Amino acid sequence: MSAGNELQPSGEKMRQAIRWFSEEIQSCPQKNRHEVMREAEIRFDLSPRECEFLHSKFCDNAKKK
Repeated sequence: MSAGNELQPSGEKMRQAIRWFSEEIQSCPQKNRHEVMREAEIRFDLSPRECEFLHSKFCDNAKKK
């Protein structure tokens, strides 16, 4: 996999998970990102690799801000 592919999630369930996660965080900003992400992982039956990708892009980066 090239570096360019890492920035674009593949598969419909990844798109749905990202969309759901974003909507959930926007509607309930007080929720913990890691908890919301864990729910998305279960809800959309994501693989460990997909989970790692989402955590690196949406949870780990939040700590740096």
